[in-house]
Amino acid sequence: MSIHESGEMYLESILVLREKQGNVRSIDIVNHTGYSKPSISRAVNLLKKSGHITVDASGAISLTPSGEVIAKKIYERHRVLTSFLCSIGVCEQTASADACKIEHVISDETLECIKKTMGN
Repeated sequence: MSIHESGEMYLESILVLREKQGNVRSIDIVNHTGYSKPSISRAVNLLKKSGHITVDASGAISLTPSGEVIAKKIYERHRVLTSFLCSIGVCEQTASADACKIEHVISDETLECIKKTMGN
C-alpha cells in the first residue's frame, strides 16, 4: 500500500521519539511536530488502518514491521541529506529543514550517488 509524504513524516517522528524516550503517544507527536491534536489523531487512525502502526489500550504507539521499514528509510534519507547539505556549507538548521522536504521526493539513485560521494 502506498503511503503519502505526511504519513512518512509521522512514521519518522514516531521512530525518532521512540529512540529518544521509549514509549510514544499521540501527544508526543503533537509536541514534536507542532501539528494540532485533531491532525495527529486523524493521521494515527490512517496509519493504524494502513497497518503501519498499532496503538495499545494505554495509547502507546508502536511501529509495525512495515511502518518500521518506511520510518527507517525516511530517517536515513534525512540524516544523509542533512549531512550532505552541511558539507557544502548550509547551516545545520537550514540543512535539516531542507532535508525534511527533499527526503520524500529524492530518487533512490540520487540518494545512493550522494552517499557514494560522501563515502557512506
